[in-house]
Amino acid sequence: AGPRSGPFRAGELALAEVPRKNNWTLKVLCRLAAEAVLSSPGGLLPHRDIIGQLPGQMLRTAAGKRLLLRRPSLDEYVLLMPRGATIAYPKDISALLMMMDIHPGDTVLETGSGSGAMSLFLSRAVGPKGRVLSYEIREDHHNLAKKNYRHWRSAWEIGHTDKWPDNVEFILKDISTAAADLKSVTLDAVVLDMLNPQCALPVVHPSLKQGGVCAVYLANITQVIDLLDRIRSCKLPFLCERIIEVTHRSWSVLPA
Repeated sequence: AGPRSGPFRAGELALAEVPRKNNWTLKVLCRLAAEAVLSSPGGLLPHRDIIGQLPGQMLRTAAGKRLLLRRPSLDEYVLLMPRGATIAYPKDISALLMMMDIHPGDTVLETGSGSGAMSLFLSRAVGPKGRVLSYEIREDHHNLAKKNYRHWRSAWEIGHTDKWPDNVEFILKDISTAAADLKSVTLDAVVLDMLNPQCALPVVHPSLKQGGVCAVYLANITQVIDLLDRIRSCKLPFLCERIIEVTHRSWSVLPA
């Protein structure tokens, strides 16, 4: 990720933090446009009052409430962007990226695209010389993932001195029918975020390099058991290394 440069400009994303009771804040994401207005529980703030200001400043709404304005991080964008499918959460994505040990220049396959959360983090991890193949069977999810990815890239290029890599290929296709597409591809890693990942394993494993990692994102232990049963019954060349649950505990530190 390149350095942030200068004040807010029209077309980029801004994140407003609205102070609330009990020591927490409400975050509102917007794309800046000269004639638009930010609407928040703290009141209205014209975008023209934000454009030209440096991030990290407190601005006042028409109602006199103070808002902190700054550029969103990738995890904040992912949590606030439009979504169709339930997203893979940043805390889980971070663990998956570490388990897959992805490097700049790697080629990674993901299925499905969902709302594009995993795609964005993979895009950053593999860098400009890397490649992400993102398969999705549902057209609405496919279109939303592409839109969210495109919006982040375009806003990034306005607010930063470098370009976000255009390295994700979104493919509208059932992964179970994609064996022919992957014959000429060597994958450094695979991440499966789908209802029945066991259907994808026979298709992706011939393209996964020796020693490559396949990470699977599942919602419950029943799905894990089904997946392991399929690996055993089909005698697929996979070794289950770890099954983990990622938990975060937030603390609130207040004066006595």
